[in-house]
Amino acid sequence: MRIPRRIQPLVDDGLVDEVIRPLMSGKEADVYAVRCGTEIRCAKVYKEASKRGFKHAVQYQEGRKVRNTRRARAMEKRSRFGRAQQEQIWQTTEVDALYRLIQAGVRVPQPYGCFDGVLLMELILDGDGQEAPRLGDVWLTSEQARRDHALMMRYVTRMLCAGLVHGDLSEFNVLVDERGPVIIDLPQVIDAAANNNAGRFFARDVNNITAYYGLYAPELLTTRYDGEIWSLFEAGELQPECDLSGVYREDTRLADVDSILHEIEVVKAEELERLERLREADATE
Repeated sequence: MRIPRRIQPLVDDGLVDEVIRPLMSGKEADVYAVRCGTEIRCAKVYKEASKRGFKHAVQYQEGRKVRNTRRARAMEKRSRFGRAQQEQIWQTTEVDALYRLIQAGVRVPQPYGCFDGVLLMELILDGDGQEAPRLGDVWLTSEQARRDHALMMRYVTRMLCAGLVHGDLSEFNVLVDERGPVIIDLPQVIDAAANNNAGRFFARDVNNITAYYGLYAPELLTTRYDGEIWSLFEAGELQPECDLSGVYREDTRLADVDSILHEIEVVKAEELERLERLREADATE
């Protein structure tokens, strides 16, 4: 096939030998299967900010540290240089998160580097050597759903212990191979300690995943892993391999009812936006 313009420099530099076929076209990136020597990998080509469809990017980027003060000032002023730096950070955040999560014991694709907005990484395959399907396209038994849900709760716990929250986790951002779930799509990953939205995004991630597995194992729908895990994190007691029960009882004695109702409305609005993104993505495939 014709080599995409953004991948051509990688071909010129010998990082990619052949572009085999497109795998996916989304609002944030286009993904291709490529050959690198004897290995088949995937190349994720990030779209420019003006063409990217990710909502509320500022909420996700809150708390991301920029060590260079010149860059930080430029980004605050939204100068041309500052916008370029912000875009570079957005593109490199995913590869940095992938390395951290592999170290933490979370199953994600192995990255091989990000080059001018193109991320080279492992292509996840199923048992037949084909591209692994998304979780939303897989039929599960109740036993599989319970097992994989427990594994996903372990992954989000390890992720949080590493200081990260996925921020957009759902059945469409998880692949399934013969070993189980693999978490993908991390450019919007959140700094759990520095982002004021982290708790809300974490709860949404956990509840999205639990709701999907609950389609096959309805007893999961009564669990509260979101509150249990986050409360342990806030108390400084969360450990990567801690025992989880799924039981959590909120202390509502001093609850601010107006704030809770506002939070519910915000979550509802974001969920409607997420569903609309998924419908549009399905319509383009």
